[in-house]
Amino acid sequence: MRAAVSQAAVAAAATIVACAAAVAGDDVVFPRRGNIELTVLFPAGSSADVTARMLAEGMSKRLHAGVIVVNRPGAGGAIGYRYVAGQKPDGYSLVWNSNSISTTYYAGQLPFDYRAFDAVARVLVESPLLAVRADAPWKSLREFLDDARRRPDAISVGNSGAGSHTHICSVALFRAAGVRVIDVPFASSQVVPSLLGGQVDALMQLPGALSGYLKSGQMRALAALAPRRDAMLPDIPTAFEQGVDVSLEAWRGIAAPKGTPPAVIETLEEAIRKTVSDPEFAAAGERLGVLPAFLPAVDFAALMAREDAQLGRLMQLIGLNIRHSGAAAPGASAPPP
Repeated sequence: MRAAVSQAAVAAAATIVACAAAVAGDDVVFPRRGNIELTVLFPAGSSADVTARMLAEGMSKRLHAGVIVVNRPGAGGAIGYRYVAGQKPDGYSLVWNSNSISTTYYAGQLPFDYRAFDAVARVLVESPLLAVRADAPWKSLREFLDDARRRPDAISVGNSGAGSHTHICSVALFRAAGVRVIDVPFASSQVVPSLLGGQVDALMQLPGALSGYLKSGQMRALAALAPRRDAMLPDIPTAFEQGVDVSLEAWRGIAAPKGTPPAVIETLEEAIRKTVSDPEFAAAGERLGVLPAFLPAVDFAALMAREDAQLGRLMQLIGLNIRHSGAAAPGASAPPP
């Protein structure tokens, strides 16, 4: 009898220990199970790619785990969003998201909106730039717009693809200015080469992809679509300064599939906070013309919700919102199967 009781007690104790270990494992193991995959929505060499790799390096050091960048470009970011939204919500699959979560949804390229993800942290902001080759005849936005008025539908402007943030920026700028240009959406990797090769006359792009060409004198930025002069780009006047009231800063941050445990979000958020506050990260951002701008998960979630509504209204005004409303369509918050 005593032996039977003893065996039962041992078995019960073993079960309790196993369960406790499993529960503790959920908290303790992350991120020791393996590498964390960070999906970038645009190709290698793009502003999104370059800045994501800056962040991944710092996060890897602080998490003591590899943060591996994987490029999944296409459809203005929709391909990458679809992939990550369908992954297990355990913190090992993240997306380097941006305003494009809203623009791709309202443009009809995604069946779900920002609510398919949990916000982790905002990392940085960038000022979209209208840029031309150094040998172009225009020295300012005013000169560019005056020429566009004289020659409607004659000047071509490239962007990172239909529904992308740079596409929305370009359309909004020229609609506000009352001019007609030829809108040329490219795959993101083709935008800069298209300008350098003379396939387009100008482009709307983010500074991370342009900084080297601007510094070398191969390109000239005519305007930044920011509320004030960017501290990283002090010599580039805003569109507002030149008579066009359009400001559409781009932000980038980290999001995870909906349902990621709060403890995992907190671990990731803290690693990001420490990375962004590191002087090395700030110096790298300055070289690229991007501004570190950390926001914790709660504030980042509020920002995404606020800007989603604003972008929905803007895209409706300029004729690019197929949803015809700032409200999400039925089932919009659900990730794809």
